[in-house]
Amino acid sequence: MLPRRWMLSWALLLLLGVQLSVTSVLTAASSYEFTAYRMQHYHLGQQKHGCRGAIVVAEARSSDEPVLTRRCVVMKVSDLTTEKYLEAQRQKAAAIFILLPQNTSSLPLDVVQSFMVSESEVLLRETLIPVYVVPEDDQLLCMYEEVKQAAASRTSSIFVRVLRSMVTAMGFQILVGTNSPIKPITDNTLVTLEGVLPGAGADLPTIVITAHYDSYGLAPWLSHGADSNGSGVTILLELARLFQKLYSTAGTRPQYNLMFSLTGGGKYNFLGTKKWIEENLDHAESSLLHDNVAFVLCLDTLANSDELYMHVSRPPKPYSPVYSFIQHLEEVVSSRFPWVSLEMVHKKINLVESTVAWEHERYGLRRIPGFTLSHLEDPKSELRGSILDTMSQVDFKKLKRNGVIIAESLARFMYNLSDKDFQDSRLSSLMSVLTSVPRATQLLDKEPRQMLLINSLEHEFRRYLLQVHRHTFRQDKRDPEITFFDQMNQPVMMYRVKPAAFDLFLGGCIAAYLGIVYYAIQNFGFVYTKLKLAVKSKHA
Repeated sequence: MLPRRWMLSWALLLLLGVQLSVTSVLTAASSYEFTAYRMQHYHLGQQKHGCRGAIVVAEARSSDEPVLTRRCVVMKVSDLTTEKYLEAQRQKAAAIFILLPQNTSSLPLDVVQSFMVSESEVLLRETLIPVYVVPEDDQLLCMYEEVKQAAASRTSSIFVRVLRSMVTAMGFQILVGTNSPIKPITDNTLVTLEGVLPGAGADLPTIVITAHYDSYGLAPWLSHGADSNGSGVTILLELARLFQKLYSTAGTRPQYNLMFSLTGGGKYNFLGTKKWIEENLDHAESSLLHDNVAFVLCLDTLANSDELYMHVSRPPKPYSPVYSFIQHLEEVVSSRFPWVSLEMVHKKINLVESTVAWEHERYGLRRIPGFTLSHLEDPKSELRGSILDTMSQVDFKKLKRNGVIIAESLARFMYNLSDKDFQDSRLSSLMSVLTSVPRATQLLDKEPRQMLLINSLEHEFRRYLLQVHRHTFRQDKRDPEITFFDQMNQPVMMYRVKPAAFDLFLGGCIAAYLGIVYYAIQNFGFVYTKLKLAVKSKHA
């Protein structure tokens, strides 16, 4: 008697459980579409970099989960560490999604520094696992919090975890689908701009001031490169404007040609600089680089810090133009800005290595004297390539100060110039324009806004300089020096679903329910009698 009464009670509970479970699925089911930006993917010569995967069909999991195999690992900027990244790789996770704040200036300094270090180490490794960076929004933050809470519940007992996962937990399915394979892009062009302020006389020595304008980071579509190297471009454009005033009058025109160049491909072994030097020295019949070059001043990452480093390939000889200019640089710093540390860093060019560390090394390989001025001592610093290198990383007072130091040193080398002509509003405007769009090399000749930026830089050159030329370098498609790949931004669908364990639970409930119904039908007379007696006893 008792077992059969329990059987009837379990039948009612199963029916209620199935109804509630089905109802919860129907009300909780939802989808959300957003755009994700794939990690760098390129070949530089024979070296392969970045992630080779794009397709994702997996359930979202927090990086705190112990098991990540075939799961999409979702983490914030503050969560990313090299250890967690390698652990996801070791467990063969299906994908990694990194949520990027809309306002990176709100991130604590230690979080920014930690992320940049991990980002630089991640970029050194090639991976088959798709890695995406996604700008945060309310829907994605909600998803992140839920998978984070699910990971936190792992501290409860096994029975509670299984029951919660099977009945109450909700999951998120991430889908990045594409109908075409990832294809190489070998028709990228590199644009280099050059302009000249001719000095007073003929056969004059030439001072070359140069900076590369492209940016680099974990995801090309999110790389704005404010400090590296929007700062170098900004100072170069201001120098062009200031010295144009002096070169426009015969009485104040010095006996030096001043040549300015903005080069592309700086983040990829300074490929644009290499092509431009080759065109001027090997293919052009007449070029200022053919003649007497006093020195080349390369500007790289100058928007922060109270330290300045002069990177040279060989110590300058006494009484050489480079030696004289560096003396003026030291005098300006010591007299005007004594709190600024100025140091020379000597690093020989390693001919065995396939890459160069600084732009001046490209000139050094052709025996053209030059050096790079930067607030970074280490050429491998993570600050030279990060998606967190935004306007929030720029200290405009230090950017202006560094520009003044360079301008006054050049002026002392040629003649006197006051620092009052540096305009704060123009510095801010130039930096805003440069960081308004990502300047990744693979985008600059493909996307309308990026192409407009290059045209704007050319316009600035033509506004203040003479003999302005735009050099467009196309790669040999049969043997390209650098190969990029497509599908760098992808539409992503996120589905809110019950976990796979719930299907098993629901299937078991339905099977048990049908079994009980079948038993009741087969024994209808007996069940009816028992129910009738139960009702009578209740009313008695």
